Amino acid sequence: MAGTAAAPAWDPGRLPRRSRAAALARLVRIEHTLFSLPFAYAGALLACGRCVDLRVALLIGLAVLGLRTAAMAFNNIADLDIDRLNPRTRMRPLVTGAVSMRDAWLLVALGSLLYYASAALLNRYALILSPLLWLLAMTYPYAKRLHWLPHIHLGLVLGLVVFGGAVAAAGMDAPGLAWVLSRVPWLYVAAVALWVAGFDTYYAIMDMDFDRRMGLGSIPARLGAGGALWASRLMHAAAAALLAASIPAYHLGPLGAASVAAAVALLAWQHLLLARRGLEAIPEAFNTNLLLGLVVGLGVALDALLRLL
Repeated sequence: MAGTAAAPAWDPGRLPRRSRAAALARLVRIEHTLFSLPFAYAGALLACGRCVDLRVALLIGLAVLGLRTAAMAFNNIADLDIDRLNPRTRMRPLVTGAVSMRDAWLLVALGSLLYYASAALLNRYALILSPLLWLLAMTYPYAKRLHWLPHIHLGLVLGLVVFGGAVAAAGMDAPGLAWVLSRVPWLYVAAVALWVAGFDTYYAIMDMDFDRRMGLGSIPARLGAGGALWASRLMHAAAAALLAASIPAYHLGPLGAASVAAAVALLAWQHLLLARRGLEAIPEAFNTNLLLGLVVGLGVALDALLRLL
C-alpha cells in the first residue's frame, strides 16, 4: 500500500493560536461536543420520543457538555507525560503551558458537577447510572497503558452517549430500571461504538512507532499498519450492518434510512481514500467522520422527531 513508510505529523489537538479562550476550547475540543449531541438526542427520541420536551432536551445537552468537558480535560492531564514526549502532540495546550494544570483540573471539576447535576435533574435512573458513563469516560486515558484495545474503550464512550440519552428520556415515566434498559436502542449503541473504534484504530497508526517504543497498547502497535487497516474495515463493516439493521428495528422512515445510507457511503469513502493514498490520507479520512456523525446522528434524531408530529 502506498504511503505506509511514515504517517503524517497531524494532530487535531494542536493549538493554532495562544489566546486563553482558544487554548481552553482546544483543550476540551469544544467542537466535538456538537459532534456528540446528535447521538444523545437520537438515543432519547428512539427510546421515548414523547418524553423529550424542552427541559429534557436542555438537560441532555448540559449533561453531554459537562461530561465531555471533564473527560477531555482529564485526558490531557493523564496523558501529559506522554504528550510531552510524542513529537506529534508537543503543541497541545497543556504541554505548551497555554493552559495551566490548575485550569485543567478546574474544568474537570466544573464539567463533572454540571454532568451530575444535569443527571439528577433529569430522573433517578439517569442519576443512578451516571457514574457508569463518567467512569468509562474518565478511565479512557489508562486503557492504552493496560491493553492493546483502547479504541474499543473510546467507542464505548461515545456509544454510551446514545445510552445516556435513552435513559434520560425513558427514565422520566419508567416503572423500573429493567424497563428503562429495554428501551435503549442497543443496535444503534453498538453501531456508534464500532464506528468510533474503527476510525480511532486507523488514526492510531500515526503513533504506531511511538507507542511501540513507549510500550503503549494499540491495534497498530500490535498488528502493524496493515493489520490495523483491516481491523478498522471489519469494525466499520459491522457498524454499517448494525446501522442498516436499525432501520426496520426502530421503524425509521425515509429520512432515517437516507441518513444511514449516507453514513455507509462515507464509511466506504474513508477506506477508499486510505486504499488509494495510503497513510497520508489519514487526516482527510478522519475528518470525514465529523460529517458522518452529523449525518447519521441528526438524521436518525430528526426522523424520530418527525414521527411524533
